[in-house]
Amino acid sequence: MVPILEVADPTLQVEINLSDKRLFPIWDKVQIGERLSSSEGVTLLDTDDLSGVGRMADFAKKRITGDKVYFVLNRHVNPTNICVLSCKFCDFAKKPGDSDAYEMSIEEILDHVDDDIHEIHIVGGHHPTWPFEYYVDMVKAIHEKAPHVQIKGFTASEIDYFQRRWKVTPEESLAILKEAGLQSMPGGGAEVFSSRVHKILLPGKANADRWAEIHKTAHLMDIPTNCTLLYGHIESFEERVEHLVRLRNIQDETGGFLAFIPLEYQVGMTKLRPRHTPAMDDLKMIAAARLILDNIKYIKSYWVMLGEATASVGLNFGANDLDGTIGKERIAHAALAESPAGQARERMASFIRDARRIPVERDALYNEIKVYEQ
Repeated sequence: MVPILEVADPTLQVEINLSDKRLFPIWDKVQIGERLSSSEGVTLLDTDDLSGVGRMADFAKKRITGDKVYFVLNRHVNPTNICVLSCKFCDFAKKPGDSDAYEMSIEEILDHVDDDIHEIHIVGGHHPTWPFEYYVDMVKAIHEKAPHVQIKGFTASEIDYFQRRWKVTPEESLAILKEAGLQSMPGGGAEVFSSRVHKILLPGKANADRWAEIHKTAHLMDIPTNCTLLYGHIESFEERVEHLVRLRNIQDETGGFLAFIPLEYQVGMTKLRPRHTPAMDDLKMIAAARLILDNIKYIKSYWVMLGEATASVGLNFGANDLDGTIGKERIAHAALAESPAGQARERMASFIRDARRIPVERDALYNEIKVYEQ
């Protein structure tokens, strides 16, 4: 099944001045909705024509959702940072006994569930002793306290760990969690699909094939998911594009991805790179995602990692979602992400208006709740 994205404005036309002649055939394809090749994807990341790439991506986005930009009132909950893995890019994970290791009780988790939020997002470390039933009880408790709140939880890596640690298959764990109240899954744990990078940075984590298998399983069970790419560390442009094309192929097959989130690597204390990815690279990454992922409707400019300034510009580079108000998100901020730890409803709407876009409050499944005045 190839998802066909409804074109909001098929008559939209723009003129773009391109300074890199390699972009001319790409622009021709974009205008008629023809799929880009892997080599053309690499060109989008390699070119110095930032304005040209951005305008192409903005055109592609406007044809689908016009000037609307989405956000959700949500809370991110990271129940524990204790993790059996030792991924080289991760500042979040700790070992039992570390002074800054923590574990949240279900009662503490419920303190994050406010009446006015639409989504709660749950991801955490691969805890060595928490039984699978603890996660089920966690979801049940949240659903019982706030049945109107949509629960998005557990990366494919966590679902894989439930099988490796507790012998609960993905089909079994997802069925049980769905019965308890789970409605969707985040896209984390993919990092970058390259086997080369996987061997160096995250040898103990679920690999690309396993990540894809678990997300396809979720889609077949009517559990929609997000998808991600962690970029800006040791990967190449070719490996980024390979990752995006594989996501596109999965979406062709299942249609189960809601949104794609490019995740900028946070230097933090791991220091795989000496400095953050330049904003120019962040913006080209967002634009390339919009242009390559022609079957995924929502592309995020994830303000938590990008910071407000770059995220705002990203709304002119093909992104049509900012994520949400977040609350006490810990993972990016463990790596010293430079952004406020939470955003309120009106501030999110103002953020979007400042980018000359139309704010739309949504739920976790992208149902529109309120369209704000521009």
